[in-house]
Amino acid sequence: MSETCDVAHGTAPADPATRTLVAVFASPVSRYLLKFARDLGFHVALVEPDAARATDVPDGIEAATTPAALDGTADVVVTDHHRPELGDVLKAALDQSPRWIGVLGNPRHPGPHVAALQGLGVPDAEIARVHRPVGLNIGSRTPPEIALATLAGLLADRNGRPGGFDF
Repeated sequence: MSETCDVAHGTAPADPATRTLVAVFASPVSRYLLKFARDLGFHVALVEPDAARATDVPDGIEAATTPAALDGTADVVVTDHHRPELGDVLKAALDQSPRWIGVLGNPRHPGPHVAALQGLGVPDAEIARVHRPVGLNIGSRTPPEIALATLAGLLADRNGRPGGFDF
């Protein structure tokens, strides 16, 4: 059997690279994002600054109020761009060294993260590290579709494939 067949049959060795997905803010999208990412072999974490909102979380996932140590294996996805904590959470992520940071949102509207980060004195070069929009442009309309498109885009980016984030 070829290596490609081993992958399709689930007998290929696991990817040795550690992958971490950090979803920020408990939301319907983050619920699916964490569930699907765990199925894809990611280590998963949820950051929810408001403990009262961390009620609908997949089994076995604890919500932290601040991001844990983020290294080059971590992808951070902010799932709600309307939250007042947006700038603070993004600044905390930017102060570390995650591989990738993104904020969900419609590309036809300005990203509120820019003003939030500028208001905290974050330099433009650092703000530019935040991707928006995120995921593949597949016309997602529901939380599971948004999670799927986001993870597909992250996998394409990690693997150097053209699926990418261009709209």
